[in-house]
Amino acid sequence: DSMAQRRGIKCSLCTKALKKIQTLAGDNPDESAVTAALQKGCRLLGRVMGRMCQWLVKRYREPITEGLQNGDTPRVICTAMGICKS
Repeated sequence: DSMAQRRGIKCSLCTKALKKIQTLAGDNPDESAVTAALQKGCRLLGRVMGRMCQWLVKRYREPITEGLQNGDTPRVICTAMGICKS
C-alpha cells in the first residue's frame, strides 16, 4: 500500500534528519542550541531532503525541541509526532 510506503519513507527521513540535528545540538542542549541545530541540520541533508527537513521543523518545532531537550531518541520523537508507527 503506497500510503504505508510513503509513511515508511517519511519515518526514515524524520529519524535521519533528527539524528543529524541531535548530533549538532550536542548533549543536554538548550533552546538556542536546538534552534541552531535545526537550521544547520536541514542544510546538511542536501536539497530534496533538506526541504522535507525544513517542512518538518516548521511544522513540528515544539515536539522536536522538547524531545531533543528531554534526550529522546529520534525514533521516539518521530513516533510522538505521528510520522513513525510505534
